[in-house]
Amino acid sequence: MGKTSLMARILHHAQAQGCEAISVSLQRADRQMFTDLDQLLRWLCSRVGRRLKRLDELADYWDQGVGVKDRCNDYFFECLLEEIEEPIVLALDEVDLVFPHREVADDFFGLLRSWYEAARYGDRGSELWEKLRLVVVHSTEAYVPLEINQSPFNVGKNVELPEFTAAQAQDLAHRYTLPWGEAQVSQVMDLVGGHPYLLRKGFYHLRRQDLSLSDLLETGPTESGIYSDHLRRHFLNLKRYPDLAAACREVMWRSRPVDLEADLAFKLESMGLIRLRGNAATPRNRLYQGFFREHLRGSGG
Repeated sequence: MGKTSLMARILHHAQAQGCEAISVSLQRADRQMFTDLDQLLRWLCSRVGRRLKRLDELADYWDQGVGVKDRCNDYFFECLLEEIEEPIVLALDEVDLVFPHREVADDFFGLLRSWYEAARYGDRGSELWEKLRLVVVHSTEAYVPLEINQSPFNVGKNVELPEFTAAQAQDLAHRYTLPWGEAQVSQVMDLVGGHPYLLRKGFYHLRRQDLSLSDLLETGPTESGIYSDHLRRHFLNLKRYPDLAAACREVMWRSRPVDLEADLAFKLESMGLIRLRGNAATPRNRLYQGFFREHLRGSGG
C-alpha cells in the first residue's frame, strides 16, 4: 500500500530537521533470528550501531548475566542516546515478519512499547528516550494477539494508508506513459481495486508490453499471472489459520455480503482481503475473489 515509500519520505524529512535517520528492514534478518530473541535484538543493535559508528561498543553490553531485553535497552540508552546529540529516528520496516513467532513477538514488541513509555516518565531518562523516535511499519496486526499494555500498535500516531481513487489511478497510469482513458483504468481497478502496489505492478508490466490488458484481466487471478507471488503469500497465511481460511472462502463464494464474527472480520480486513460494512464482508476485489474461490475450494469444511 506504499508503506515503505511513506517511511522513506518521513526519514527524508527527519534528516532535513537535523535528525539521525535510520531504516532497518526485518526482511534482511536471517530466518532463524525470528525464533531467537537474543539473535534478533543483537542484530537490531548491530544494524543501528553500524550506522551511528558505535558498533565497537556492542560486545561490552552483551553481558550473559543480564536479560536479553536489558542488554538491548542499555545499549540504546547508554551507548547511543547518551552519547549522540541529535534525535534518532529509527524506522523498522516489515515488522510483520515477527508476528507469527509468538516466542519472540511478545518480548520484541513489548520492548518497543517500553521505549515509548520511558519517554513519558518525566525523569532524566525520559529526556533521553524522547530523542528516540520510532516509526514501525507493518502490513497487518492479524497475527499479533499482544496484551494491550504490551503492544506498540495502540500508542503514538497510527497512519492507515487508503486505496487510490479512480483519479489517482488515472494519474498513475499516465505516469507510466500508458495512453489510457477512464475505461481502461476502470477495467484494471475492477480487477485489483485501488491497491497501490497491485496497480503499479500491473501498469509496470503493461508499459513493458509483457502482456496486454486483456491478458492481465484474464490471467491476473491465476497461478500464471503477474500477481501469483502476492496471492500465494496470502494463501499460505490463510492455510496456517483454518478458521480464517474458512471465513475467507465463505466470503469469496457468496454472491451477497457475509456476516462474520468480529475477530475474523478484523483479521481478514487487516490482511486486505475483504471490505467491511459493520461485520458484513465482501471480497476486496475480483483478483482475490477469483483466486481464493479456486484455491480455498476444499479447505476446512
